Amino acid sequence: MNAGYSKPPLGGGGSILDKIVLRKKEEVADAKRLISIQDLEKAEHFKRTPYSFKEFLLAEDRTGIIAEFKRRSPSKGLINGVADVAEVTQAYNTAGASALSVLTDVVFFGGKTDDILAARAVNQIPILRKDFMIDEYQILEAKAWGADIILLIAAILTPKQIADLGKFAQNLGLNVLLEVHNLEELERSICSNLDAIGVNNRNLADFTVDIQTSFDLVNRIPDEFLKISESAISNPETIRNLKTAGFNGFLIGENFMKTNDPGASIKEFVAQI
Repeated sequence: MNAGYSKPPLGGGGSILDKIVLRKKEEVADAKRLISIQDLEKAEHFKRTPYSFKEFLLAEDRTGIIAEFKRRSPSKGLINGVADVAEVTQAYNTAGASALSVLTDVVFFGGKTDDILAARAVNQIPILRKDFMIDEYQILEAKAWGADIILLIAAILTPKQIADLGKFAQNLGLNVLLEVHNLEELERSICSNLDAIGVNNRNLADFTVDIQTSFDLVNRIPDEFLKISESAISNPETIRNLKTAGFNGFLIGENFMKTNDPGASIKEFVAQI
C-alpha cells in the first residue's frame, strides 16, 4: 500500500482540490483501521468479473452516456437531496446509458458506499466509482463494492502514481478512466495502464466550465484509449458535435440530477440525440 498522495510537481488544482485531498487522506486512514484488506477481499462482489467499459460504451444499443448520480458538489451546493439511487440509476440504464457514475465522496459530494451497492444490486451495466483516488486501498474498496471502473485524476497524482494505481486496478480486472483538464496533464499522464481518457471541461481552479476544452484535446488523445468528454454537457446537440469530433463517451452529472425526475430527464434527452 505505497501509492499514497504526494503533491505533483506540475499543474494542480485550486484550494478546494487541496482540501478534498487532505480530507481524503484522513478518510483512507480511518477506513484502513475499520476494515482490513482481508475483509474487503471477502466481500461478495470482490470475486465478480467487472463489466467491460469499452463493450458497453461502444454498444450500438447504448448512447455512450455515463449518467451520474450526484447529490451535491462544492461549486453548486445541494443539487438533489431526495432522489433514490436505485430508482434513478435503473432509469438511466433503461434510457440507454452506457455506464453509471456514482459519487462516493461523503463530505464534498454527499455520496456514500451504500450508493454503489444499491446501484449494483439493480443494474447490469458498468459502474464508475467517482471519487478522489489516492491509494490502492480505495481501489480494493471499489472492487468490493461492485464497481467496474475507477477514476484517476491527473491534477492530484504524479505520473508514477497514475501508472502504479492504473496497473493495480487493471490487475483486479477493473477499467481505468484517467481524467485530465489540460494538455500539460494529458501529456505527462499517458501510460499503458489506462482504458479511457476523460477531458473534464471544468476548470478546477475556479470551477468554470468550457466545452471547448474537449474539442482542443480530442486529437491529442491516442486512439488506443476510449475518449470521454466530462462536464458542461447540457444539450443533445453538444453530444452530436462531440461524437463527430471523435469522442466515444459523455459523462453527464448535474444536467439530469438537478431536475425533479432525473430518469424522465435522461429519457427526454436521449430522444433528442
